[in-house]
Amino acid sequence: MRQMLESLLRPLPLAGLLTILTVGYALRFTPPEQRPLALLLLGVFLLLFTAQQVIPEGRRLHAVVLVAMVPVVLALSLVSYRVNASQVLLVIWVACVFNTWSPRVSLLAAALANAGFYLSLVHAGYGDALPMVLINMGFQGLAAICVHYAISAERSRDALARVNADLLATRALLADSARDAERLRMARELHDVAGHKLTAMRLNLRTLLADPQLAGRHELGVAERLSAELMGDIRQVVQSLRDDRGLDLATALRALAAPFPRPRLDLAIADDVRVTDPAVAEALLRVVQEALTNAARHSGAGTVRVRLERDGGGLAIDIHDDGRCRGPVREGNGLSGMRERLAAVGGRLDIGLTASGGLRVQARLPA
Repeated sequence: MRQMLESLLRPLPLAGLLTILTVGYALRFTPPEQRPLALLLLGVFLLLFTAQQVIPEGRRLHAVVLVAMVPVVLALSLVSYRVNASQVLLVIWVACVFNTWSPRVSLLAAALANAGFYLSLVHAGYGDALPMVLINMGFQGLAAICVHYAISAERSRDALARVNADLLATRALLADSARDAERLRMARELHDVAGHKLTAMRLNLRTLLADPQLAGRHELGVAERLSAELMGDIRQVVQSLRDDRGLDLATALRALAAPFPRPRLDLAIADDVRVTDPAVAEALLRVVQEALTNAARHSGAGTVRVRLERDGGGLAIDIHDDGRCRGPVREGNGLSGMRERLAAVGGRLDIGLTASGGLRVQARLPA
């Protein structure tokens, strides 16, 4: 229900709904005997318009709904041609068509619909139907241009958001890798410099304690004990700095999914997962990125679930979405590139479908 409301409250669908309601107000000028039928036809068009906005694009039912809207508009034009309300609905329909189909198919569909509109006006006894149709086609062209630029802007925005997310995720990995390198450098400096000098100091203190004249000095004993404790503390610090927690995959993956309004990323990483090789982390990042892109473009998924866990000496990745793929999975450039990236770091990839028809990607990587 929430997704339905979100689909209807986008700018273009909301404008269409308000225009349809305005047409309903104008139908009060139809003859009283024809008004119930006109309102019924408008209600049917409203239901079809709502269904067209809710049904995911690419489904066969989506195209069926679009086609079914045309006879409703033509029937309404026969009933209320004197009010000039039906042609407004035809402008809305053309906007929906150009938002869904390719420009060539949309132009052909609009030409056929306007031919039908012309014939319906002639059949209803409208005096000179051609100027009305041509004027209406001008408004349809304006709507089509507006939709075209809106779609282009939306795609450019999405592409920019994906590139930005890619940069943020890569930056997170690079920053984490740089922090690991700095920790290792500090551990080496502490071990090589401070450890060396403390060892020399302890040897000198022991030499002084071995001197019969100084053996009874309490201060030398305290200094030798403190130097031993400090040496142990430095060893612990060096060991903690050398403990490799691995790269922060969770932050990078969530940054990668941030620009996608749909699908949502459901991420689970086992506690024992450690990835220290930046090349392996980069390959994992690209696998998840391609899975998110495929789910957003092709399956209409609402959620992509990513599970990372240890598998023997490697890393197992299970990615699946709740969408519905049409037909068998075909490996395009994205999936082929995913397989090549994994092969370059010694991994493998398996692609299939879930029981509900969503895309499932399973990969294994060295860790």
